[in-house]
Amino acid sequence: MAKGEYDISTARRRELGNELKFVREQAKLSGHALARIVGWLPSTISRYEGGQRTPSELDVAVFLTACGVKRDELVRLLELAREVDMPYWVRPLPDGLRSLMIQEGSAAMIRSYEPLVVPGLLQTEDYIRAIYQWSNTVDEKDIDRMVSSRLSRQSLLRRRNPPRSKFYVHERALRSVIGGAQVMHEQLLQLVFAASQLHCSVRVVLETAGPYNIFDGPFKVFDYNIHRPAAYVPTFTAGLFVENPQDVVAYCALFERLDRDALDGAESIEWLAELANHYDRLEERHDARADLGKEQPQQRR
Repeated sequence: MAKGEYDISTARRRELGNELKFVREQAKLSGHALARIVGWLPSTISRYEGGQRTPSELDVAVFLTACGVKRDELVRLLELAREVDMPYWVRPLPDGLRSLMIQEGSAAMIRSYEPLVVPGLLQTEDYIRAIYQWSNTVDEKDIDRMVSSRLSRQSLLRRRNPPRSKFYVHERALRSVIGGAQVMHEQLLQLVFAASQLHCSVRVVLETAGPYNIFDGPFKVFDYNIHRPAAYVPTFTAGLFVENPQDVVAYCALFERLDRDALDGAESIEWLAELANHYDRLEERHDARADLGKEQPQQRR
């Protein structure tokens, strides 16, 4: 494939292929073995799983039935098989998170803008927990599972060949105290550490950089080695995948502007370290006031 050329598969088709491959492997069937069962060529199995060919709903049903999937999984994947070549794709949560993880895992580069919170791939455990507790959108009994799921997603950046990642984080997200000063201190140190990794860039977008508040939500762009780029826009209840080329170009242009206006890598690390120290001092003063409060009753006696 020549430089600048891409295959015509969509993110949804590639996700379907990923799911089909997972189902087959869970059934402990090789591609050749499954092909014999359903009467297809092995190359057909390979193309479906690689997202190079769009299977019909009937073909998906035959594939899944041969692998012995249960009814709920069959229904879920048949839904995924519908309209796999649409340029816009809305995925309600929690399936949307699964779709996001698949696209992150197959991307060569991830560009992300976060105006309100620290990027999910860089959040500490205490920061994640504080978000779920404050938002009150998850039952208390499910918080541990959700935290574990978010941390597992972060293993992407620790794998042998991680995607190159560029995180643009607005100052408001870093000054918004989530979980208390100590949680924020540790979170800022985590960002400093991440920014020091060769495959990872963290750039701070200051309030003075421009009216970036007109972007009232986060967005991402995934760049792939052989696939067309895709954009992703999360909402409170769903995720929107965008693959229409003109729209993706518009998101890429926003990242070009962010690249010009954000602090550079070294400046961002210095700014993050200073803010981490600020949160550390706040925590020390809080501890001092707490100790003083404990002593006051003794003085009155």
